[in-house]
Amino acid sequence: MKTAHLIATLCLAGVLAACSNYSAVQKSTDPYFKYEAAKEFYVRGHYSRAADLLNQVLPALRGTEVGEEALFMHGLATLHARDYEAAATILKKYIDDFPRGRYNEQAYYNCAMAYYKNVPEVKLDQTSTYDAIRTFSAFLENYPRSPLANDAREKMFELQDQLIEKEWLSAKLYYDLGSYFLNCSSGGSNYQACITTAENALRDYPYMKRREDFLFLILQAKFDLADQSVLSRREERLADAIEEYKNFIDEFPTSSRRQLADQLYNKHTRHVQISTDSDN
Repeated sequence: MKTAHLIATLCLAGVLAACSNYSAVQKSTDPYFKYEAAKEFYVRGHYSRAADLLNQVLPALRGTEVGEEALFMHGLATLHARDYEAAATILKKYIDDFPRGRYNEQAYYNCAMAYYKNVPEVKLDQTSTYDAIRTFSAFLENYPRSPLANDAREKMFELQDQLIEKEWLSAKLYYDLGSYFLNCSSGGSNYQACITTAENALRDYPYMKRREDFLFLILQAKFDLADQSVLSRREERLADAIEEYKNFIDEFPTSSRRQLADQLYNKHTRHVQISTDSDN
């Protein structure tokens, strides 16, 4: 026992000494020595070095008693080194390879965090946002009582707000383009595209904070679409816009936009009345 303890102590001392010389560790052909050195680099906060060493030894450690831990630590080190895309890939591999692994709970959460950290500004592609929401959701489904569950829910709501903002910008852009036809294919309409985009967002996120904003934008777009329509479609679309107005004031009777909504309604219903009188 004393001999084994002495050997372990000497090995640890060798690792600690080697950590002062990263190039010496890299030259070693002993995967277990590199693995121990990687753990020491990780503890010291040298995450890039730890991730690099773990990447080198993972093939040799696969299937061994430390293979699972090495893969998980590789994901964490890569995450802390701020290589978020790679970290998500590694941690997802851990989840797939060890569905009942010792670190599965932490792997789910940190995989979601890797996607979360990689979320771009709202105007750009939101693939990482969807990946983060999906992984946080899987984490909550598997570990609903986790101490990290509340944080995961808060981040999911935050990410959903970002997707809503993305939809808002898209719908608003279509509305602002208005009667500009060159971007419309197959005789489409920017106003119709605005309505469809906004209605889809309301369906996907029924409890959003921006609900009033989207509904008023739909109201405006429907009245403008009716104005833009050929005579054979105008009456039908105007009736739809009027119905949208009634629904809006029913849901938001004290809205700060109530006066604008009333003005739109009065303008278009007065137009209908004048047309009817002239026909008689």
